[in-house]
Amino acid sequence: MRINKYIAGAGITSRRKADELIRRGRVTVNGKKMTEPGYDVRPGDTVSVGGRKIRSEEKKVYYLLNKPIGVITSVNDEEGRYTVVDLMQDVEQRVFPVGRLDYNTSGLLFMTNDGDFAYHLTHPKNHVGKTYIVRIAGNITKGKVERLRRGVDIGGYVTRPADVEVIMWTKHSTQLRVTLHEGKNRQIRRMFAAVGHPVQELTRISYGNVTLGHLKAGQYRKLNPSEVNYLMGR
Repeated sequence: MRINKYIAGAGITSRRKADELIRRGRVTVNGKKMTEPGYDVRPGDTVSVGGRKIRSEEKKVYYLLNKPIGVITSVNDEEGRYTVVDLMQDVEQRVFPVGRLDYNTSGLLFMTNDGDFAYHLTHPKNHVGKTYIVRIAGNITKGKVERLRRGVDIGGYVTRPADVEVIMWTKHSTQLRVTLHEGKNRQIRRMFAAVGHPVQELTRISYGNVTLGHLKAGQYRKLNPSEVNYLMGR
């Protein structure tokens, strides 16, 4: 976090006036006078203003993003590819994604700066159902649907029972609604590969009772307090 934002977040003064304090030598980081207005405060840094240690209380924020296909679920990417954070540049706080959606998967993704929120949602004990719309190659049989519902071996691990419903068949593909109560890596793609039907399109549409709604790809909205409380199990 930029140091002027850190100081403002502690309720000391505005960002502009924080820059003035830095220029006047009134700010120290880890005991050393700070002269770089662009310095990013790192975890573990001790920041003092006028000899008094401060702590920034950044406002916790919670967003629901409709991640498009072709965007990386990461804060940054070594290959310079577009990330979910790049989609939210007008958000004042520095946010990060909760969990992952593959490069070729779209849909609901939570973004926050609250580590406790992220930890709760990604903990294995949290079995809130996550629902996806899936389009697969070929026409799946009722027998294979039952196998998916009961659990299939995806490479040394048998999946937990899942809710699987066929929405429609076309000549060359099948569209289904799938709800998982766990979150193994690339689980849905591996499940359908195990029964011989590669996934062609995959979109997450809900997490428990929090839904994607009418958000278009790349759009996002704030979670309301009742949604945050629900997701935190309060």
